[in-house]
Amino acid sequence: MDLVTTNRAMTATTGESTSPPSSNEAAAGSQSDASEEEEYLDNSIELRGYLSKWTNYIYGWQPRYIVLKDGTLSYYKSESESDFGCRGAISLTKATIKAHESDELRFDVVVNNLNNWCLRAETSEDRMHWVEVLQLYKEDTGSTDTTSLRRHGSTMSLQSNTISLTSGGSLKKTQRNLREKVGELETFKDILFGQIETLQRYFDACSELNKSNAQPLDLGDGLKCIDFKGESITFRATTSGVLTTLQHCLEIIAESDESWKRKLEREIDKRRRSEEQNKRSKDEIERLKRLSYPGPDFEEGPHSTLPEDEFFDAVETGLDKIEEDMQLRFKLKLQSQISQTLVNVPHEAVAEGEEAREEFGTGAEAKCHALWPEIDRVCKEQLHYAREGVGQDGNGWQIFADEGEIKMYKREEEVNGLVMDPLKAYHSVQGVTAREMCHYFFMPEFRNDWETTLEDCTILEKISADTLLFLQTHKRIWPASQRDAQFWSHMRKITDNLEPGARDMWVVCNNSTEYSKQESKNGKCVRIFLTVILSCQTHLPDDYVKGQPLNRNDLTCKITYCSVVNPGGWAPASALRAVYKREYPKFLKRFTGYVIDQCKDKPIMF
Repeated sequence: MDLVTTNRAMTATTGESTSPPSSNEAAAGSQSDASEEEEYLDNSIELRGYLSKWTNYIYGWQPRYIVLKDGTLSYYKSESESDFGCRGAISLTKATIKAHESDELRFDVVVNNLNNWCLRAETSEDRMHWVEVLQLYKEDTGSTDTTSLRRHGSTMSLQSNTISLTSGGSLKKTQRNLREKVGELETFKDILFGQIETLQRYFDACSELNKSNAQPLDLGDGLKCIDFKGESITFRATTSGVLTTLQHCLEIIAESDESWKRKLEREIDKRRRSEEQNKRSKDEIERLKRLSYPGPDFEEGPHSTLPEDEFFDAVETGLDKIEEDMQLRFKLKLQSQISQTLVNVPHEAVAEGEEAREEFGTGAEAKCHALWPEIDRVCKEQLHYAREGVGQDGNGWQIFADEGEIKMYKREEEVNGLVMDPLKAYHSVQGVTAREMCHYFFMPEFRNDWETTLEDCTILEKISADTLLFLQTHKRIWPASQRDAQFWSHMRKITDNLEPGARDMWVVCNNSTEYSKQESKNGKCVRIFLTVILSCQTHLPDDYVKGQPLNRNDLTCKITYCSVVNPGGWAPASALRAVYKREYPKFLKRFTGYVIDQCKDKPIMF
C-alpha cells in the first residue's frame, strides 16, 4: 500500500475531506446550508405583548395586542382576537423606529411619514426592549444576511424582560462550524504525521544502506520503494488543505468578531442611555428633595426662586391630597351614621327655627346695623351684575369651562400685578329649590362638608339670622402662603323682576369688610379680599297647576355664580389662573352635588 492509498483510507475512516471540495461537493454543501437556513427561518423571531396605541382624539390611548413576526408588525384588539385576523399591519422593511424625546414610555413606528403608529409601553424598560428588538431587526435586514436576526435569538417576552440566548442560531452555527474545522485540522495532522513518519523511515533506511552497502533497501511494512512525486503531490495537497481550513477558521472568527462588535456597540449605547436616565432620575430626586424640605427661597414671596410650573405642580398636588382626605372623612362620616330611610313629603314644607320667621331673607333685623348701607348697596349691585349676560357689557368674557350644564366665563384682569379675574358661571340642577341651595351655601355648620380647603370658620358677629360676619381661615398649601378672609354674608329673598316661569329667587352675597378688623389667628396669613354672589331660581314644569302636589322630580334650580377675588401675596399669575381653571368647575360640581345629596330624602323647602 502506497502513501496515497493510506491517505485516502484515513480520510474514509474519519469522514473528513483532505482537499478543497469539488463542485459537486460544494453544491451538496450549499443544499445543506440551505436546509439549515430553512431551519432558522422556521424559528423566526417573535415579539408580542400589550401596548397602548393612539387611536384618535376621541378615544385617545387604547390597549392593543402587538405582534412582530416575519418582518411585519401587526396589532389586534386583544390576544383572543389574534386568530381571526389583525386590525392593521405595517412592514418594518422601510420603517423608522423612533423613541419619543420627552415621553419615556412612547415610541413611534413610521413608514414614509404617511403611516405612523404611536405606541406606549407600561414601563421604560418595556419600551427599551421593543425599540431595541425592532432596531436590531432593521439593522440585520439591511445587511447582506437577511436572516441574521432570526439566527440571533428566539422568542422574546416582555413579561419577563429577558432575552433567551440558549437557542441563539448564529452562536450555535459559529460553534458548530469551528468544531468542524478543528476536526478537519485533526485529520490533516494525522495525515502529515503519517507522511513524516514514512519519510523518516525512508531516510533512516537510506542511512543504513550507505553504511553497509550490502543489504537491499527495506522500509518495513512491505514498502520496497518510494514514489517521491506522488508523495510530494500528496504532501502539497495536505498542507494546502491545512492552510485553507485555517483561512476558513479566520473568516469564521472575523465574522463572529463583527457580530460581537455590534453587540458591544449596542451595550455601550444601552449603558449611555442608562447613565442619562440615571442622571435624570438623580436630578428629579434632588428636585423632590427641595420640595420635601423647602427653604425660604422656595416659599411664596417677592424673592421666590421656584419656577411657575413647579409652583403650580406643588399646589395641584396639595389640593389633590386635601380632596382625598375630605372624601375619606366624608365616607367615614356616612359609615358612622345610623342608616335611616325618610319618605319624601309630596307637598311644600317650610323652614324651622329662625329661618321660619317672615323677616328672614328681607334684612329687616339688620337694617339698624352700621354695616347695613354697605350690605344693601353691594347686594343690589351684585344682583344686577349677576342678571347681566356675558355678552351684554362687551368687556371680553371668555369661556374656559364647558361641561354639560356648567358653563364658566372669565375676564383676565390684573391690579398692581395681582390676578383679579372676574368669574361668572351658569349651572342648572334637578331636585332642589333655590332656597335649599342658598341655605347650604350660607349656613356655617355645613361649610366644612363641601369646602375642601377650609381649616376654620369663626362667626365674629351675628348681625341677624340672615346676616353674619365671618373670619374664615384656609389650609396652607405649600409653597403658597396660608390665607384667610374676613367678610359679611347676607342671604336674601328676591321678589321683583323674576324670570318667566320662576317660582322664587334667593341669593347669598359675601363681601370682604374692614369692619371690626380681626387679625389672623396665627398672625401669618395673607388676607384675601372677595366679592361673591350666588343667585338661584326655582323653576317648575310648564304644565304645573298651582296647588297640586310637588315632588323633587318637578324641581329645577338655575344657578348663577359670580366672584371677584384678590388673593393677595406674590403667587405667580399663570399658576393662579391654572389653579382657578382646575378648581372652579370642581367646586361648583362638588357643592351642587352635596346639596342634592342632602336634600333628596328631606321635605321640599321654599
